[in-house]
Amino acid sequence: MKKIFSAAMLLAAIVTTSCGGDKTDNAAAAQAEAKPQVKVAKVGSQMIAQTETYTATVESDVKNNISPNSPLRIKRILVDVGDVVRKGQVLVYLDNSNLTQGNIQVENQKLAIENARLQMENRKVEFDRASGLYNIGGVSKAEFDNAKLLYDQARIAYENAQKQLNVLKTQAAQLGENAQLVAPISGVVTARNYDDGDMYAAQPVLTIEQINPVKLLINVSEVYYKQVSTGMPVDITLDAYSDDVFTGKVTIVYPSINATTHTFPVEITISNPEQKVRPGMFARATINFGDEQHVVVPDMAVVKQIGAGDRYVYVYKDGKVSYNKVELGRQIGNTYEIISGVNDGDMVVVAGQSKLANGREVEVIK
Repeated sequence: MKKIFSAAMLLAAIVTTSCGGDKTDNAAAAQAEAKPQVKVAKVGSQMIAQTETYTATVESDVKNNISPNSPLRIKRILVDVGDVVRKGQVLVYLDNSNLTQGNIQVENQKLAIENARLQMENRKVEFDRASGLYNIGGVSKAEFDNAKLLYDQARIAYENAQKQLNVLKTQAAQLGENAQLVAPISGVVTARNYDDGDMYAAQPVLTIEQINPVKLLINVSEVYYKQVSTGMPVDITLDAYSDDVFTGKVTIVYPSINATTHTFPVEITISNPEQKVRPGMFARATINFGDEQHVVVPDMAVVKQIGAGDRYVYVYKDGKVSYNKVELGRQIGNTYEIISGVNDGDMVVVAGQSKLANGREVEVIK
């Protein structure tokens, strides 16, 4: 009986000791959980260029669609897509049969004018004679009036013939201009829609684009409206020339702001003497709106809230951390510009954020 009692006491002692050990371990674990270990870094402010990058498609500075004034048959096209042309260069010859007919009409009208002039001169001689005789009573009033009427009719006919000649000359000149198409600008042929012998219809025969300079059209946030002005320099990068940076400048700042997007259009011109930049290329335009003093934090300090786009930084002070929502600016290497949420000189957590919460006590390690 004593052996049984002793065994029971021993078992109880073992259980008690074991439970006491578990409590000690749990307390130690809880203490360790209460103060997560973190690494911190002191942050400071610096002057940072306030740049924005916009995407756009390169456009030609001037684009001309070359077409005749009326439907005509195309005799010969002298250029093709990709050809460089100069202002005034003949590009297309058109059927000139209408021009020939127009010139014949002009010559015929000149003959008609000459006949009308002779008729008018003869009527004037008759009128002058009748007028002299009428003054001395040699002819009746009716004869005088008839001579005057015939002269007036001949004079009006002559004047109308001259007007008609001017009309025919204008028409012939237009037909002459339409018999050939010339380049109104210097540029590059970017489209050809017909072949020799085709009948001109709706589409332009050729399209010429001026590619020196070229331009971009971007939409800028209204918050920068006061900071954008003509002549501002703009850095341009192109996917086609990934290693090159081209320089452009603001040439037009549109005066109205889109009420829906709260942006305003800005036109940027790029000098293109070597014609490397071509219409249709994808471009990125970077504008520097000046420098501002902002805090910079290591990128490891920035935490993204799960399920949202908000960013946070844990700020350490007096043994605890605070969960500060921040507004990020630009990423500069392995740091971020902070617009708001962290102050100059703050200590921020750069490692160990996974076990942190707002107001939690932490242990700082090196």
